[in-house]
Amino acid sequence: MKLKILIIDDNDDVAQALGVLFKLNGLDWAAANTPEQGLALLANEPFDLVIQDMNFSRDMTSGEEGRALFSEIRDRQPDMPIILITAWTDLESAIDLVRSGAADYLAKPWDDDRLLVSVNNLLELNALQVEQRESASKRSASRRELEENFNLCDMQFQSDAMLQLLRMAARVAPSNVSVLITGPNGSGKEKIAEVIQANSRYVDGPFIRVNVGALPSNLIEAELFGAEAGSYTGIDKQRLGRFERADGGTLLLDEIGNLTHEGQIKLLRVLETGEFERLGGDKTIKVDVRVISATNANLKENIKLGGFREDLYYRLNGIELNVPALRERREDILPLAKWIGGSDCRFSDDARIALRRYDWPGNVRELQNTIKRAMLLSEGGVVDAPALGIEQSAPAQVPDVDADDIVSALQQSEGVISEAARILGLSRSAFYRRVKKFNIDLP
Repeated sequence: MKLKILIIDDNDDVAQALGVLFKLNGLDWAAANTPEQGLALLANEPFDLVIQDMNFSRDMTSGEEGRALFSEIRDRQPDMPIILITAWTDLESAIDLVRSGAADYLAKPWDDDRLLVSVNNLLELNALQVEQRESASKRSASRRELEENFNLCDMQFQSDAMLQLLRMAARVAPSNVSVLITGPNGSGKEKIAEVIQANSRYVDGPFIRVNVGALPSNLIEAELFGAEAGSYTGIDKQRLGRFERADGGTLLLDEIGNLTHEGQIKLLRVLETGEFERLGGDKTIKVDVRVISATNANLKENIKLGGFREDLYYRLNGIELNVPALRERREDILPLAKWIGGSDCRFSDDARIALRRYDWPGNVRELQNTIKRAMLLSEGGVVDAPALGIEQSAPAQVPDVDADDIVSALQQSEGVISEAARILGLSRSAFYRRVKKFNIDLP
């Protein structure tokens, strides 16, 4: 299907000249003599780009008619690329409209080569935008389906990476397969474990969490498997371990890579048989526990170094779910920040840009601490960049912007392209060029 251009100009010769040029270059076109005719065609036919004059009445040279037409098209189709045809008398008006979101302007007489370059670039970007809008629509539908069928435990996300991860977590949740959740510290591994538990057959049972890395090595076995009175110094009564407390439910073993060698042997047996003995005891206890483990360590490397049992690794790793670092899913930063701040918290433009640019080495945990601290330092519920206390990059209102700036501006503008371009101090065409350069999905 050919891409189609609408020419709105009261001069038939101009329309015909442009039409011949487009036809010779494989482009379809239609023409209208008045703004009213042009708007009617836009309402009834699909077009990919509009080229419009600035004046339509014989004695009109101010460009006001062109301004009015531009505004009407923008109101009806906010993302339609518009190129203005100008005479020297209305050049200033055309430039003002470019600053307001017009894609480009051409002075009469125009240069055919320059015009074709501009048209082809805009048509290519517009086609990309349509494709990405359709892709975004499919992602939104996929997310809605996931939210309708599974309990996502109020997860805040926009990235494809988290959508795929949550889809996998929800898929494995009803089974009894052991799950190993990997990822850097503070990335949200425990939240993924919550999703699995909430959608499992153990949802009504206890959900016991234990940070293996925070336990003294000499107490890990007692904490996990319990201990009989007198089994070690200082214990004068029987102690139930986490496995017994989790019977009929879910046990999350965080930082599993820190488990002692003896603990690993006992854990392997529990996973294979559901049985164990308390420390210092000889009574065999049988439990029904869904085990989820998590680690930020490279267990395969630990196996090579002799620090972790290979057979235990494969028993734990029935399914591995990897949680990406926050810097690898920057689309999730602002939704998380808004959720942490609550309904009364708002972020200034420079704060949004700073949040997106920062690499967050501490991941979601660092973001949470940063937002809570910034809210204490801010007045009126508005958090600005200085209150965040994180490394600042160049301000948002500069033409030399990066991919993170563009994504943040799109979120601020709720997907309105002209508004996103205004936030960044870019023309609409310059904004589109950067969208293409950084391969950004448009909303």
